Amino acid sequence: MFNTYPALVKGFIHLSGRDLDPKEVLEWLKVNSKVAFQHYGIDENQRKEYTKLYNKYSFDSQPFEHLEEVLQMADDNFIVTHRDKESTLFLLEKFKLLSYFKVVVSVEEDGFTRKPHAASYQHVIKDQPIDLVIGDRELDLIPARELGIKTVAFENPDIEADFYIDNYAEFKTKVLSYF
Repeated sequence: MFNTYPALVKGFIHLSGRDLDPKEVLEWLKVNSKVAFQHYGIDENQRKEYTKLYNKYSFDSQPFEHLEEVLQMADDNFIVTHRDKESTLFLLEKFKLLSYFKVVVSVEEDGFTRKPHAASYQHVIKDQPIDLVIGDRELDLIPARELGIKTVAFENPDIEADFYIDNYAEFKTKVLSYF
């Protein structure tokens, strides 16, 4: 929903203390942060510091174009994120998008195991049906597939999904027309 990759990359490079190529860091982070930590030899014990840095830098993130139009198309919207709740709610309020969401789950703060574990998704579907999950990383879509939910890969043609879009303007024709 928000282009947080600049914040992820900036936080990661800051954490590493090295002069890393931002494009290469982004490629590794798009796999997932655990793999990026391993690739660059960063100790998992530094994850809390990385989360703090990432959340600090993410306050400047912008929503992707046409996001609000897609949110308006759904009866109910939900967020399941690794980001902290404070920065998530801040961004939603800043861009007047909070009213579109019925539930916001901050995975670790709300006591769930990190994705790709399905517990956070199961928490949402016990009260509300989920027809579709949009994500830009494999770990966003794995729990949805496990639960039999259709998936959309956003800006990432290299992950397994039912639908693929490069921007939210494509949602209506490439995804919604099939429902």
